[in-house]
Amino acid sequence: MELRNLITFINVAELGSFTKAAEQIGYSQSTISFQIKQLEDELGCLLFERINHTISLTQKGRELVSYAHQIRTLTDEFKENLEEEKKCSGHIHLVTPDSLCDDMITRNYIEFHKKYPDISIKFTTADTSVMFDMLDHNEADVIITLDSHSYHKDYIIAKEEPVSMHFVANSKSKFANAKNLSICDIINEPFILTEFGQGYRRVFDKELAKKSLEITPILEIGRTDMITSIIAQSDVLSFLPDFVTKDMIEAGKLSYLDVCDVNIEIWKQLIYHKNKWMSKALKTSLNYIIENDFS
Repeated sequence: MELRNLITFINVAELGSFTKAAEQIGYSQSTISFQIKQLEDELGCLLFERINHTISLTQKGRELVSYAHQIRTLTDEFKENLEEEKKCSGHIHLVTPDSLCDDMITRNYIEFHKKYPDISIKFTTADTSVMFDMLDHNEADVIITLDSHSYHKDYIIAKEEPVSMHFVANSKSKFANAKNLSICDIINEPFILTEFGQGYRRVFDKELAKKSLEITPILEIGRTDMITSIIAQSDVLSFLPDFVTKDMIEAGKLSYLDVCDVNIEIWKQLIYHKNKWMSKALKTSLNYIIENDFS
């Protein structure tokens, strides 16, 4: 059985298209079709149903996906073990929310690069649903979510922890020292929030909807550093993770508001696909993130 035919099969199965698989691998569509036909002839079964220019996996095709991933993983691991190169090198694609990306780069990237200069990292920001889609299509090596708790049998949670969230205001705000506030006390104040429908903002809006409430922000932006900077200079409010606001809270520029009737559970999760090949570079990067970005 040709390994290249199995790799082609994996790409077609993940992308759901011979054309897209050809573009990703760099083969012609006729080559993709020929390799799949070779695999089907060798196995003696149909792997894809082809109806009106659309394809879908047959039952046998779905069974083969898991085996094909295992074979590719074992092959890649064997190749890596044969290498005499001692340096840990490679390219890692990490996808996070905007706020985590900013935080990780400013706090830890330079130190990581000094320690592992031959590992390059591509940071991309995306919403949680997009992140999981990228994992499913092997477009991301690992993701970090800030959302409600996620679990699925196809994903490995390498590390997770709950994230504290607070309403925040300028330290001179009329609400800064108030006790036992209700959400109704601040609902009509000007707010700056992260983008609608994404991550913890989506969870926040759902919680408000349960109370038949809604906040219409005066500004929506993914850059939490900009949000905290504006709050420190104005009377606007926001709802943000504590790791974003910690430094300005300690510096006395912002204050947490004592809002007692909004309880939202947000989780930070480090996740990769169960079929992802764990190269030395990826293992090293995961371990570094676990040790330095999770308490």
